Amino acid sequence: MVASSMMPTDPDILIIAASETNSNLYYATRFLAPDPFIFLRIKGERILIMSDLEVDRARATATVDAVLSYSEYEERLKRRGVMSPGAVDVVDEFLKERGVARLLVPENFGFEHARQLQERGYVLSTKREPFFEERAVKTREEVRAIEATQRAVELAVQQAIELLLAASVKDGLIVHEGRPVTSERIKSLINVALMEQGCVAQHTIIAGGIQACDPHNEGAGPLRANEPIVMDVFPRNTSTRYFADMSRTVVKGRATREMKRLYDTVLAAQEEAIASVRDAADGQTIHSEVLRRFELAGYKTGLLNGRMQGFFHGTGHGVGIDIHEMPRISKSGSRLQTGHVVTVEPGLYYPDIGAARIEDMVLVTDDGCRNLTNFPKGLEID
Repeated sequence: MVASSMMPTDPDILIIAASETNSNLYYATRFLAPDPFIFLRIKGERILIMSDLEVDRARATATVDAVLSYSEYEERLKRRGVMSPGAVDVVDEFLKERGVARLLVPENFGFEHARQLQERGYVLSTKREPFFEERAVKTREEVRAIEATQRAVELAVQQAIELLLAASVKDGLIVHEGRPVTSERIKSLINVALMEQGCVAQHTIIAGGIQACDPHNEGAGPLRANEPIVMDVFPRNTSTRYFADMSRTVVKGRATREMKRLYDTVLAAQEEAIASVRDAADGQTIHSEVLRRFELAGYKTGLLNGRMQGFFHGTGHGVGIDIHEMPRISKSGSRLQTGHVVTVEPGLYYPDIGAARIEDMVLVTDDGCRNLTNFPKGLEID
């Protein structure tokens, strides 16, 4: 394959994948299918080549210019002696009709497909994400879809908060209706609530105590009073396919003085970072300022006692059809643009003190941002 810089500014595109697992293909077609199909954009025209199973549904629902029959190409090739035509044979037949010899394909394009196309003389180029640059800038409809998913997140997390409010403490454990409250119990409560609102949970995090000091530890076992519980909920809406993402940190009972200070420092850093988000702001600079604030408060980041401590993940990321999209607010961050939807989620993690992560989603605007998250922030739950 060749470098994408050698391709024209509006290249012809080929994707062969299943849109259920390939967000670029779903974005380009708005057609959801579990099995691979062929998408081409040739001289600006968007074309699908679909199996008999999907061709009628695609013609009715896909946001493309033309839907062609895969089986018609198969029959044509068989009449010419091709015994078992495959996807590359069909693509080759189509491209010869159009006189196309150069194609841009995603960086995760199938190796065998690429090999066969190159053997037939096609020049392929790849492009790093974002494959479709316009995906990062959300339309009003996309923002509404993200907000709808976020409302489901808030309703689900509120149920978890209400359970903790109703719970008591016995022998240091959080207890509700005579049973210890576990990470699994709260995750189940949240995940069922999300399902009832048309969303599917993706690895919901309910991590208490030292487990919360590993940012992607989903949490397991009984939750203890007076220790931080990090809740990170990021489902996908099954109808629109758009994600939302929110984190809150709570303590059932009383937090230690050190934990309160850590939480307040994270909250202040988040507020400062959100205030810095605007069109043309630099994601790397925002992230660096969060790190600087933490260090000035005495919270250093690095390897200590054999594990990472401090602030060792990005400040934020784009959200859309994927849970992690461009742009990034991180040490390798990019410039923000009006229409981006990004998380702002600083955190601090120290096993000897505790952990806190606070996360909102915001929409970047010309002169600032609009917070898409409508959920309170507070540490202690009595």
